[in-house]
Amino acid sequence: MAKRDYYEVLGVSKDASEAEIKSAFRKLAKKYHPDINKDADAPEKFKEAQEAYACLSDKGNREKYDKYGHSAFENPYGNAGGGAYGGNPFGGFDFGDIFDEIFGGGFGSFGFGGSNKSSNRARKGNDIVYAIKLDFEEAVYGCEKDIELEVEDKCDECSGKGGHGEATCHECGGSGTVIRQMNTILGAVQTRATCSSCNGHGVVFESRCSKCKGSGKVKTKKTYTIDIPRGIDNGEQLRMSGKGMAGTNGGPNGDLYIEIRVAPHEFYTREGNDVYIDMPVTITDLALGCKKEVKTIDGMVELKIKEGTQPDDILRIKGKGIDNPDSWKKGDFYVRLKLIIPKNLSRKQKNLLEDLEKTNLDDETEIKKFARFNK
Repeated sequence: MAKRDYYEVLGVSKDASEAEIKSAFRKLAKKYHPDINKDADAPEKFKEAQEAYACLSDKGNREKYDKYGHSAFENPYGNAGGGAYGGNPFGGFDFGDIFDEIFGGGFGSFGFGGSNKSSNRARKGNDIVYAIKLDFEEAVYGCEKDIELEVEDKCDECSGKGGHGEATCHECGGSGTVIRQMNTILGAVQTRATCSSCNGHGVVFESRCSKCKGSGKVKTKKTYTIDIPRGIDNGEQLRMSGKGMAGTNGGPNGDLYIEIRVAPHEFYTREGNDVYIDMPVTITDLALGCKKEVKTIDGMVELKIKEGTQPDDILRIKGKGIDNPDSWKKGDFYVRLKLIIPKNLSRKQKNLLEDLEKTNLDDETEIKKFARFNK
């Protein structure tokens, strides 16, 4: 039987990336693995997908295949390997990691070399993400926060093993996996599965730990003091290595990630390390010019408003923004001038404005320009 093109087998293009090739094989492996799919043609399709992935996932093999096709791996002295495709040219390929990803360690490689790895290997614990709320000032100036959370920790009664009186599993001989043989249209094929006697750990115990009930982990409450650096922004994360959930089979703990959520300020808004504030001003402040005191995050600063300044103009106060240790430059402070029109004028104020209106205020250039356009 002629072999199909490896790219066609996986359903990918010839310029597919490594990630696309791996993703395609994962889908086929889940679909056709003989321990899942009992159709008569499943073993053949599964093995075909394995061979294609073993070739295309290896850079050197893929280059040879792209240049010479299947002939790049043919044995000029005859195929001693036999099998559905005239021998497996990639018999030493290790599928252990990818099958662990797909099946969680429950399945092994199907008649194709494969991995002796099992669930008794050390695994890192799960990470924890904890959201912490800060006031605007706490994010700007930095602070310390105490948090309490419930985590899985290694059981101190059994040292995280889950039992007492440890012995090698007689069923699998300590490997954590057992070989199963299946008769298919292709002949006898083998699968590697998790040992049911030790659940893949390779060891059994005389008695189960009563404290952790065999899991090797116990839930406990822990308090951590979080050092919030100055200048941290909304959405950023802090990582605390080894403060997450306990690992498995002696693996390290996961990490704790502190996600920062900064509450909005009543007056300040932040853009990077710059701070903005809207300052209300009157028409006389803008027309005549004045000096105003404005509260920056570094304290009070006198701001000069020039005569004839326009509404919504933004004035910059250099170096009065946020000091972020991760940035080489301190931010600036910006004041946006918001004109406030009075709603309740006294008779005297109205008279003054009416007198002002009679002084040909429309001589201004912008007003004249718009008047000509508007005719």
